[in-house]
Amino acid sequence: MGSDVKLRVQGIEKSFPGVKALDKVNFAVRKGTVHALCGENGAGKSTLMKIINGIYKPDAGEIYVDENPVKIKDPIMARSLGIAMIAQELNFVPEMSVEENLFLGRLPADGMGRVNWREVRQKTEELLKNEGLPYKPTEKLKMLTTSDIQMLEIMKAISNDASIVVMDEPTSSITQKEVELLFKKIDILKAKGCAIVYISHKMDEVFRIADDITVFRDGTVVKSMRAEETNIDEVIALMVGRKMENVYPKEDLEIGEPLLEVKDLKSGQLFEDVTFHVNRGEIVGFAGLVGAGRTETMRCLFGLDPIDGGTVKVSGKEINIKKVSDATGAGMVMLSEDRRRYGIIPMRSVKENASLSALEKFFYGGRHHKQEEVDVVKKYFDKMSVKTPTLETPIKSLSGGNQQKVLLAKWMMRDPDVLILDEPTRGIDVGAKFEIYKLMTETAKAGKAVVMVSSELPELIGMCDRIYVMCEGHIAGELKRDEFSQEAIMMYATGTHNIIQD
Repeated sequence: MGSDVKLRVQGIEKSFPGVKALDKVNFAVRKGTVHALCGENGAGKSTLMKIINGIYKPDAGEIYVDENPVKIKDPIMARSLGIAMIAQELNFVPEMSVEENLFLGRLPADGMGRVNWREVRQKTEELLKNEGLPYKPTEKLKMLTTSDIQMLEIMKAISNDASIVVMDEPTSSITQKEVELLFKKIDILKAKGCAIVYISHKMDEVFRIADDITVFRDGTVVKSMRAEETNIDEVIALMVGRKMENVYPKEDLEIGEPLLEVKDLKSGQLFEDVTFHVNRGEIVGFAGLVGAGRTETMRCLFGLDPIDGGTVKVSGKEINIKKVSDATGAGMVMLSEDRRRYGIIPMRSVKENASLSALEKFFYGGRHHKQEEVDVVKKYFDKMSVKTPTLETPIKSLSGGNQQKVLLAKWMMRDPDVLILDEPTRGIDVGAKFEIYKLMTETAKAGKAVVMVSSELPELIGMCDRIYVMCEGHIAGELKRDEFSQEAIMMYATGTHNIIQD
């Protein structure tokens, strides 16, 4: 290995009960470069990064920093070696302030062990000003959006003067404008000689910023190469072990009568006058920038937030939605955009998470019919291609993509008429995305209605029959399939369509 290598791992192995997560992994990152790690969910990428950050201990193998062997006992030691990590799942304390979060684990103290809060405030204000972030140091994290917290995590990692920065899906929850800011930061870090490990399922991002690419599959390294010597098709084929000819399995289906009809829906200052419909056999997309009101509209439809006005009809019958059970009782279910906060129960088993929405099917005659529950869960897991060591495995042990498929299986057990999917493919790999797209098509084929909220314009264009675009709490436009283009969607999303028309 040349002297330009900053970080190297050799022969790394790691097993969990029932699964070998990493098998003899060799991997190296050069100074002043971005090394992208690609692979399906569960391929072992995040496990390797947690070993490098001292969260997990390897069963075998060596880690080298500047070609010196190191035993990384915990994240504090990793930080002392110049390693910083931006985790895929945001772990934060909602009641903590911005300044407390930024200096967590490294609060400056005087000789008596007292925290120097003046220094904390001064450095926080300086960091926020330099990064152009409009938060107060005393503002609590619970008052910020997922996007805000992600930007703070990025800033915290970079502010540590790290020489090795691991970024695990850093753009999964931030706006395009913030993505551009992050890429500028990455350029600055590269110029300083930092080694950056970048994990992403967004292939356009990978090929925009990566110098090197390593592909993982089933806990092993399939291939490492220079980014300029490969292409998106080859990387995807290496990831999934097969060529994917058709990324979007959309079919032209017969469209029936309206199944979901929403008229003049309103909720506080979040959105108003939202009117749309979804027919049987139809997949309808919702596009818009962060804060446009898409998620807020869906949360109201599912009874998570209050509706202040308007009507909702399912199968021609008006329903009064005040709580989740009102929506599910009418045959409407929703997959939330934040699976960690609103989707999974981390400590419970995959079986319990899956059967939660349909417990009445397994409790009757005064007893719990356990075998019936197991049989039904297995059936849906097979259908969704869920990978889990056992049905009793805690769901927190599964990869993001498999957690998402468990949540989908949970809702499909209710045999819904209306399936609302809010950012269903966020942070998951191309193989898992394909499974979700197939489920959407099968659901539409069965004469149901599918609503998909997504920030990924290519998937909206690839999977939808119609797209509604929201802007500042209103529906700004509706596009039919022959009118789809990223430019048309963005014109409505940014409110420039009317200006150009005028």
